[in-house]
Amino acid sequence: MTQHQEDDVIPQNPAAPGLSRRGLLLGTAAALAAGPLTAAAAARAATTAAAGRTPKVLLIGLDGTMLTRIKDAGAPNLTALMTGGLTAASSLYANPMAGTLSGPGWSTIATGVWPDKHNVKDNDFTAPNLAAYPDFLTRVETADPALSTYVVASWAPIAATICSGRVDTRVATPSAEYDTGTTARAVAKLRDDNPDVVFVHLDNVDNAGHSSGSAGQAYLTAIRGVDAQVGQIVAAVRGRATYAQEDWLIMVTADHGHTPTGGHGGSTWEERQTFVIANGSAFPAGSVRHDVRMVDIAPTALAHLGITADPAWNLDGTPIPALVPDEFDALRPQLTGRVDETGIAAGVLGFTHTPPAGWSVDNSAMGTGGVAEWRGWSFTTDEFWTKTQRDQNRELNVRSRNVFAVADSDEWADKSFSGNYDSTLVSPEYPVAGRTTVPVAFTTFYRPEGAQSARVLAVWDGGTPVEVKSFSTDTNGRQRLDLAVPAGASRLRLRFRYTGGNNWYWVLDGVRVG
Repeated sequence: MTQHQEDDVIPQNPAAPGLSRRGLLLGTAAALAAGPLTAAAAARAATTAAAGRTPKVLLIGLDGTMLTRIKDAGAPNLTALMTGGLTAASSLYANPMAGTLSGPGWSTIATGVWPDKHNVKDNDFTAPNLAAYPDFLTRVETADPALSTYVVASWAPIAATICSGRVDTRVATPSAEYDTGTTARAVAKLRDDNPDVVFVHLDNVDNAGHSSGSAGQAYLTAIRGVDAQVGQIVAAVRGRATYAQEDWLIMVTADHGHTPTGGHGGSTWEERQTFVIANGSAFPAGSVRHDVRMVDIAPTALAHLGITADPAWNLDGTPIPALVPDEFDALRPQLTGRVDETGIAAGVLGFTHTPPAGWSVDNSAMGTGGVAEWRGWSFTTDEFWTKTQRDQNRELNVRSRNVFAVADSDEWADKSFSGNYDSTLVSPEYPVAGRTTVPVAFTTFYRPEGAQSARVLAVWDGGTPVEVKSFSTDTNGRQRLDLAVPAGASRLRLRFRYTGGNNWYWVLDGVRVG
């Protein structure tokens, strides 16, 4: 059996030197001492009593599997999960945040944070920050040790390194058994025991991707094979004698995609592909979302179990049912195709200059000419924007969702222009009468260079704009400003002004006021 590959390099697992990638078999962790019922356990018990069913989670990871090829393969069991629940395509980072490899991919899925937090950059696990950002099964055990957690993986580092020793049972399937053994162990656990959280990792699609590429027939054959194994695992869940008294959330995902000719680790759109299939009581049948990210999987599992994420955990993800689209997302139906850009396929719909209702763009000081798509603030998607030019860090814009706003002076300057880049995104007016402070939050990704500026200005009751925030260094994350409301002020408008020449860019998303 071909071993799981990562750019054709198989590094040793630093947590278990000398062991093969799938040759580690970890037994049951030592039982934790029983203690008082935690707040999380009490909340979960109340939720269970109210709903009449016990919440449980099954996460199935399909290494190197692409959603588009699942659809091409004619995979009946995965198709049934999509038909009965949610399907959400998503995309990944690239270097320098991390390569599109299994180490960072599965760490991101398990922890609910991006690689710039968990610090798994590749498959060497050189200096992981998993103690600060543990896997979700460990968080389950911390919240309620009485819950039963189980992980079985065909790639050893998931069980040995990414998931901690707090997990009740961690199994890295021996090489001779591979996905067949992983499937059999998962089925037996679900059939014969009473687990609350099960994480299963299957590997063979990734092997096919390395050997023949995602465009090859072998890749489709591998998907059909893993689909049958998913069917066995799901049947074990639904065949449980207590199934009617249980509320199962079943999620399926992948850690990365593959190039058409084979391999991954780079920054192409194909390598950066992943997805979430979610089937359970919170997900309408046949639903599709564009705002889901792989960091949402862990908090979705925790929320289903009645475990509320502590803000101190600093998670990047949000439980999927709790995601609220912002005003930029409403623009998706009116996105159009390329005008001047050449690296974007003609059929990709992904930008508009028309802002959402209540918003406006002030280009009165904007230079002329340049690439049409990026003349002033534009509204775009990850696929469209990152395809303008790879490996200029646009792939690191992982905290934006669906449609976002971008001022990109670098791409604008790729065609003859005159003057400077000077564009202001203007928000609607927000009522603030009677308040002493008002919170303003937004997600931003800012890459500075040279004579470039990014400023947030507040306008109270139509008066003179006042700067309340500026950025001068690389910034990638959620921002919060607590603005003092001037005495007597009743209305607030925000202005996001970006200036530059042939510099870089500023991204905004998820603007919330109040």
